[in-house]
Amino acid sequence: MNKTINLDNSPDLLNTHQASIWASKFLNKNVTESNISYLVQYGRIKKIGFNGSFLISLKDLKRYYESYYGKKEIDWKNKLGSDLNWTLSFDYLKEADTTKHVHRLHPYKGKFIPQLVEYFLDSHTDEFKKEIFFDKSDIVLDPFAGSGTTLVQANELEMHAIGVDISAFNSLIANIKIEKYDLEDVGKELRNITAALRKYLSGSKIVEFEENLLLALSEFNTKYFPSDFKYRANRSEINKDVYGLKKENEFLPIYKKLVNKYGIKLKQDKSDTFLDKWYLENVRKEIEFVFELVKQIKNIGTKKIISIILSRTMRSCRATTHADLATLKEPVTVTYFCAKHGKICKPLFSILNWLERYGEDTIERLEKFNKLRTNTYQVCLTGDSRTIDFFKILDKRNPALAKLVRKQRIKGIFSSPPYVGLIDYHEQHAYAYDLFGFKRKDDFEIGPMFKGQGREAQKSYIEGIVEVLTNCKKYLVEDYNIFLVANDKFGLYPQIAENSGMKIVNQYKRPVLNRTEKDKGAYSEIIFHLRRK
Repeated sequence: MNKTINLDNSPDLLNTHQASIWASKFLNKNVTESNISYLVQYGRIKKIGFNGSFLISLKDLKRYYESYYGKKEIDWKNKLGSDLNWTLSFDYLKEADTTKHVHRLHPYKGKFIPQLVEYFLDSHTDEFKKEIFFDKSDIVLDPFAGSGTTLVQANELEMHAIGVDISAFNSLIANIKIEKYDLEDVGKELRNITAALRKYLSGSKIVEFEENLLLALSEFNTKYFPSDFKYRANRSEINKDVYGLKKENEFLPIYKKLVNKYGIKLKQDKSDTFLDKWYLENVRKEIEFVFELVKQIKNIGTKKIISIILSRTMRSCRATTHADLATLKEPVTVTYFCAKHGKICKPLFSILNWLERYGEDTIERLEKFNKLRTNTYQVCLTGDSRTIDFFKILDKRNPALAKLVRKQRIKGIFSSPPYVGLIDYHEQHAYAYDLFGFKRKDDFEIGPMFKGQGREAQKSYIEGIVEVLTNCKKYLVEDYNIFLVANDKFGLYPQIAENSGMKIVNQYKRPVLNRTEKDKGAYSEIIFHLRRK
């Protein structure tokens, strides 16, 4: 088929390459073949043909984009207000852009995309951002550092940065993203560990069991969940929940027969801790086996990065459904109908494949960031931003950066404080706290979910954020700029600014398009720009 397509004279059927070209012209934005394949995979558009040689109906493709693209902005502005700044939606970006290089070293709920940080830190101006707030060699502070997005982007932009987080695990993630490693040593140790794990598994029945389970699943799903199942379900031709549950129950005896045949123990003997409750017996044993090997690594940097690879693997190997990774419900020990993939799926019985995959991915991401890295200082401190003494801790952790802060002071803040009653930040990585033995400081979190969203919780939240800003002001230049990303549905930030001796000079209301939660409804957040009062 031709590589170029005339919008007015297109063939009725397109391959993925042609479809990506047509869609790019139709939408006036870059649409890749991967984007088209995603639409087919998740039943948004129908594929015609089988296996890798399928075609796509142009009529079907056009119907999808006309029912979605462009109308979303209008719909969201009707729901959220005409002041919604669609420029800050970054809707033209692919997921690979918003999770570039080290930003996907480890999952983290509630982080902002790097392009949002870049927008306010870099040297461009536009009709919304009318002045430049930060320059190269400035020092940027993030008192709620989370997974370190601000620190990484400051490095890319040749700025120094300091992060603070109450969570020891969050600080570990942030620092691992910005530190340098001997990647050859990392690769060598990973190969040694995976080889040892493979040998460990060779003596168990789990490999043969899973191979036979996968064969049975493949045969069953091919028969009862053909390639057009999700497409038909999305068009309400099939009630996927009713049909899926029926087939789930039909496959269950096959699964139980295999479990009994190979003598697979599913649940652990106790459920006292997160590791006890949310991992199948064999998975827990593999985690402990690998962790013992990690502890023996002599190179500290290598040990830390492989610890994060193991943690990332653990998160993906919890005994839950694919659709419930973000919000755990009940441990899953049997096969189930998967709403995400539109077929019968299984729990994970081994961490080996995920450990290998994440190991390779991590090295690749670190290599990409190394090519962008600048010779600047970044560090994330574990502590309470309400009371932390930056000079005292920096003198120990990074004396050169401490000297720089004393000399030129911190230019400003870019941060996303926790939202009121939305996330328990320690609990989202409970598996890592259990394994690594970090001390949890849940009670020191500002606005955690376990405290709710009532009047007292809001009052406590205001006090906490004010204490942070008041403490941080002592280290800022006089003409500082502070940018705080928040979904302020309770209208707390005017009071926070007032109590902190600041004023809100601007607000940027942006739509949040790429949310990981199941709720994909219209949602916005505000970037509050604060200055000295």
